[in-house]
Amino acid sequence: MSARIDARFALTAREGRAALVTFVTAGDPDHETSLEILRALPGAGADVIELGMPFTDPMADGPAIQAAGLRALAAGETLAKTLDLVRAFREQDDSTPIVLMGYYNPIYVHGVQRFLHEAREAGVDGLIVVDLPPEEDEELCLPALQAGLAFIRLATPTTDDARLPAVLKNTAGFVYYVSIAGVTGAATPDFNLVAGAVARLKRHTALPVAVGFGVKTPEHAAAIAAGADGVVVGSALVDAVRASLDAQGRATEKTVPAVTDLVAALAAGIRRARAAA
Repeated sequence: MSARIDARFALTAREGRAALVTFVTAGDPDHETSLEILRALPGAGADVIELGMPFTDPMADGPAIQAAGLRALAAGETLAKTLDLVRAFREQDDSTPIVLMGYYNPIYVHGVQRFLHEAREAGVDGLIVVDLPPEEDEELCLPALQAGLAFIRLATPTTDDARLPAVLKNTAGFVYYVSIAGVTGAATPDFNLVAGAVARLKRHTALPVAVGFGVKTPEHAAAIAAGADGVVVGSALVDAVRASLDAQGRATEKTVPAVTDLVAALAAGIRRARAAA
């Protein structure tokens, strides 16, 4: 649905490489530093930004992203402030796609129509809401599509051919393939199995396929990029934030570079995959 998402994947396809999709948690470790990180990501090599909406019970996320969400909530981040981050980002960047990723509860409490209106107005391009299956499309997916926001669905190693049509039916923007059976950052994927899974998905959809969960290093990114349209990295980036904080959990002068240096290395890994192809 989103013109920015479509344009970005079209650009990376023309360049013969996978897109680097970077996940960071809104408000981690604080609102101001989070905005600095957000603004620095495209220059470091991020093609698409997933911005996590902090939530107290993130069932699909491993320890690193859980901790990032708790840091953000402790620092006062809210859904309204997360939309403010997007608005501030859009003051300087009108081309990098932003996808909000999270859970339905905060959206429901905020009010679905109010949230969709404000997200669209702020400059959000798409949504990933991991706890709403296709059977609940009328709750958020269909209203989001009607509002002009892509609704990006997750496919997993356990999504068989019987289930896949339901998963893909109202998906827009790209398909997010979860490379492991587990939570984010929990394990390293089997890259041979991932390549086969991506090929299977591509037989069922013309949408780009981005692969995440467990991608931590430039070598991982290069391995995924050999067969996928996008590489999603999240836990490694929020771990970089955590490792840069002082003893009180506050941002330091190392925080933004810790993230951007890793993003640059990941982007270089993806470029190496293109050169080796």
